[in-house]
Amino acid sequence: MAHIPDGVLSLPVLAVGAAVAVAGCAYGLRRLDAERIPQVAVLSAVFFVASLVHFPVGPSSVHLILNGLVGVALGWAAFPAILIALLLQAVMFGFGGLVVLGVNVMNMAVPAVICGLAFDIVRQRGGERWAVPAAGIAGVLGVLLTALSVALVLALSGREFLPAAKLVLVAHLPVMIIEGFFTAAAIGLVIRVKPDVLDRTPAFSIEEPAR
Repeated sequence: MAHIPDGVLSLPVLAVGAAVAVAGCAYGLRRLDAERIPQVAVLSAVFFVASLVHFPVGPSSVHLILNGLVGVALGWAAFPAILIALLLQAVMFGFGGLVVLGVNVMNMAVPAVICGLAFDIVRQRGGERWAVPAAGIAGVLGVLLTALSVALVLALSGREFLPAAKLVLVAHLPVMIIEGFFTAAAIGLVIRVKPDVLDRTPAFSIEEPAR
């Protein structure tokens, strides 16, 4: 349900989604260091594969998103990483669509960046001991915000989509729990074996007061 297909959303919603996606990708690429491009490619591939893992929920199905993990690892570079993955999914498997690509990127990349912001704040203020719990919360938050965003754009496109919007929120509750544990475990492993993966440009930086 996180991939909205073509022909569903209203034109104003599509326009806003496209504008946010373009602006986010431009800013993410501007902040991206060349040596971290392979990391973006790997996380884009992880995001791509995660969407292929589906769980039946009533008459519909949901899939893993992992945008919380992508946001924690990449920060603003989550925008181009998610764009590439969603574009390939639309072309290769028909997930979502090309017209609605901007909205789908917005729905998943904006929550990813928010998760990166929250992770950076907790890590800078609380230290490394809070990194794993913060990552778990980011995993939950990424799915929650994506579900809310999908529900909102559906509701804004017509009252007939209100039942689908409510279903999106309920259906993603188990996914939130799964991704919370998975993201915490993944970041915990990264911190133990290759902590420099998280040494990106912070999405949020707390400046030290001058003395």
